[in-house]
Amino acid sequence: MLKSFSSNNLRGFSFVLLLISQTSLAATPVSVSKPIVSESTETLTLSGSLTAERRALLSPRVDGLVKEVLVDAGYQVKQGDILLRQDAAIARQQLEQVKAATNEAQAAANEAERLVEEAKRLRGDNYISASELANRESNFMLSQAALAAAQAMQNTTAEQLRRHELPAPFSGVISAKMTEVGEWVNRGTQVLELVALEPVRLDVNVPQERFSEITTQTRVEILPDALPSRKLSGKITALVPVSNAQARSFLVRIVVDSEDVTLLPGTSASAVIYIGGDKAKGFLVPRDAVLRHPDGGRSVFVIDSNNRAQRRSVNVGSDSSEGIIITDGLTAEDLVVVRGNEVLRDNDEVEIVSDAR
Repeated sequence: MLKSFSSNNLRGFSFVLLLISQTSLAATPVSVSKPIVSESTETLTLSGSLTAERRALLSPRVDGLVKEVLVDAGYQVKQGDILLRQDAAIARQQLEQVKAATNEAQAAANEAERLVEEAKRLRGDNYISASELANRESNFMLSQAALAAAQAMQNTTAEQLRRHELPAPFSGVISAKMTEVGEWVNRGTQVLELVALEPVRLDVNVPQERFSEITTQTRVEILPDALPSRKLSGKITALVPVSNAQARSFLVRIVVDSEDVTLLPGTSASAVIYIGGDKAKGFLVPRDAVLRHPDGGRSVFVIDSNNRAQRRSVNVGSDSSEGIIITDGLTAEDLVVVRGNEVLRDNDEVEIVSDAR
């Protein structure tokens, strides 16, 4: 009888210890944070290449022999700088010839004008006939026309001489040199490549289903790979609606709108396009606070006044490196579980061990 009583007491004592142990382990340690009031905008991040807004393959303006190349690859030039000269000896001789012809026409016009003035005086004294005066006036008009033609020919020849020099059409850098002194080049022959360093533009291919959501007023930020710590502002200047049939995308051209930084054409960058127009209010929470469900839904755990976890279904706005913006399902006063939520169940008792408020 004594042995049976001792065994029953032992089992009862163990059951009490088990209840005490389970009670002490019921509270799950968690870290919490308060939501931060923020704004939600859907973003689209796409990679592309930076290209020069202006790029030109330069060719001479006349046929001729290359006499002098004043630049090489890598040279920075300003608009109007002379890049190349061709042998212009014959053009100079032709200019001298037409100058002489212009001087001759000028002398003839002066003489014709003198004869008209003389005829007017003589006609006043009735020493010459009216037809003689009219003849001299006609000759004067012909000499004026011949002078104008000679001057036009002189201007044309002078322009032809100037065209033996190749000026830079805009400021930039010489990216390629395709000729040397002594070569004969024709009009249309590519001799130099000039690229403007600024402004540069970023071309990205946007999925076709997003075409109607993007306009030239859509906000854009540019993240250059050459400057990973910089975030530059940009402006959409062109939307090319001709879709790429293979990629199912269309071209968006973005101009870098920052004067304090120089980006090199040919380098890569990413564009962050803010889609959706006006921003919607929401609450920013750490990324770890949001739980994903197999059906695609999302939820968070919040702590009530009795230190118990309550699961809340939420709607998610934008997703960035700073966290996730919740557009529906939270208030500014909620305590959101950031750590420990992966083992929680609805209505579990918790112990707050870290508060990021």
